[in-house]
Amino acid sequence: MNQVPAVRLNNGTSMPRLGYGVWQVPDSEAKKAVSTALEAGYRSVDTAAVYGNERGTGKALAASGIPREELFVTTKLWNSSKQRWGRDETLRAFDDSLGKLRLDHVDLYLIHWPRPMRDDFLTIWKTFEEIAASGRARAVGVSNFRPEDLERLREVSPLVPAVNQIELHPLFPQAGLRALHASLGITTEAWSPLGQGKELLGLPEVVSVAAKHGRSAAQVVLRWHLQLGNVVIPKSVTPSRIRENLDVFGFELDAEDLAALDALGAGGHRIGPDPAVFDI
Repeated sequence: MNQVPAVRLNNGTSMPRLGYGVWQVPDSEAKKAVSTALEAGYRSVDTAAVYGNERGTGKALAASGIPREELFVTTKLWNSSKQRWGRDETLRAFDDSLGKLRLDHVDLYLIHWPRPMRDDFLTIWKTFEEIAASGRARAVGVSNFRPEDLERLREVSPLVPAVNQIELHPLFPQAGLRALHASLGITTEAWSPLGQGKELLGLPEVVSVAAKHGRSAAQVVLRWHLQLGNVVIPKSVTPSRIRENLDVFGFELDAEDLAALDALGAGGHRIGPDPAVFDI
């Protein structure tokens, strides 16, 4: 089994630097997919209420036989505009996720989107403080938060998010936000770390680096993330790719490789929603 290194979050919690993401995995397929990942050696699993697969993920965790203390489970609050997000609603959503996952605690709980136009993430974060203090989430954080959103949290709360999970890949490297995270003690976690697959992985620059190391394009992109210090959660339901994505600790990119991949981000090509205007 691959020994995945860990990062120590700002509250002392240890988090694997490479995990398995289940975005777009149907609930009916989640148990099989997550079980395959756990068998391959993953110990970190990232899901979310809106993915609709917390039940299947929970079944796989329960059936794995892996001691709970060896697992790192992340889920996220889907702070939809269809809901009024006060303390009671936030706690109810958290309890619902725990029930579906069959867990008495998660290792990381995130606010999925800032929704700045709704102006309610500060209220939600105060409830996250309560959840963290209860121990039912070992760490709490945010997802898709911009610098101005993080600053607003700092103004009202002593609790610094442990993680900000953001769109991040060589075509959209978010250097400024990563630097801010480092200054604040926030761990950067990349969603869609491989971009949209073929668009990024078929680029000549990526293919060339992969050929140089005798690795796949996905492996060199994941290696780029790890050498930058990012946490990554690649997603696949193909067993061979699930195993391949974990096998990224036996080689290292040199300065020339890193420069070639860094250069791809000059245009800042976002593939997901813009958090400044995304309302859900």
